[in-house]
Amino acid sequence: MSTQPPDHHPLSSYFGQVVIGPPGSGKTTYCLGMQDFLGKLGRKVVVVNLDPANEALPYTCAVDISELVTLDDVMDGLKLGPNGGLLYCMEYLEANLDWLEDKIRLHRDCYFLFDCPGQVELYTHQSSVKNIFAQLEKWNFRLTAVHLVDSHYCADPAKFISVLCTSLSTMLHVELPHVNVLSKMDLIEQYGKLAFNLDFYTEVLDLSYLLEHLASDPFFKKFLRLNEKLAEVIQDYGLVSFVPLNVQDKSSMTQVLRAVDKANGYCFGDIEERNLTAMMSSAVGADFHFDHTLGVQEKYIEPGNRTVEDEVKGLKGPSGAREEP
Repeated sequence: MSTQPPDHHPLSSYFGQVVIGPPGSGKTTYCLGMQDFLGKLGRKVVVVNLDPANEALPYTCAVDISELVTLDDVMDGLKLGPNGGLLYCMEYLEANLDWLEDKIRLHRDCYFLFDCPGQVELYTHQSSVKNIFAQLEKWNFRLTAVHLVDSHYCADPAKFISVLCTSLSTMLHVELPHVNVLSKMDLIEQYGKLAFNLDFYTEVLDLSYLLEHLASDPFFKKFLRLNEKLAEVIQDYGLVSFVPLNVQDKSSMTQVLRAVDKANGYCFGDIEERNLTAMMSSAVGADFHFDHTLGVQEKYIEPGNRTVEDEVKGLKGPSGAREEP
């Protein structure tokens, strides 16, 4: 298998995103939306479907793993379940990367979106997907992992801690520049109200306040010590933060794209820069990120949620000392 880039030019670079995340987190919808968004900016984009279980693709797909292997064929032929079948499919792709190289070589001067499978173990334990990404880097791909998680998990403290652990484990295992995304922001409070303002979740602020909510639940109270240690691990690494996303919102898509382009070093072309500036003339640097989070809060979260400051006051007694739950 060749380690040269697809056009065999040692100095050429390919930029792109590997879109990962649990099943149902919106990866395929994201690829469709980002393909359309980038096209309007003047960026020539190619979508590569690496999910052998993906059927009836809504986007224009330039490279499709189903031409090499499908999950249904593997499950029928080898009598495997869906999880075992997905593992086999990715191992099969890893063993046949020449096929992928030949397909990619047909698309020069393009920006790549890789729509990846949804099995979490592929990004936290198993090595095939990691090795495929490493081979792409040997072909001079400069990739950013875009890790999508469903935003409504923020409304459940236990699930949010689980999401943080999964995100951290994925970041450490995949070993790529990484952007964590809270997808489906318009549905963030679908299963309950947020305990804090949105920036608490996007910036992963002091998790000790989140543990107080778990301590009030009789079921989770007995696991409080375990949750405290998990929170300590997450905060000691200090790697996990999130960008909020609604695929149908241009400002939201712009914020994600800026984070991705910063992560993999993509440089704007003249046409794209003009289009993006016209679209988001007020979007500047870190101030925009802060304003953007506030704007998302106002747009998708009903008023009346308690802020972190309110929670802190509620946890303090008359003397200002923190009360025990």
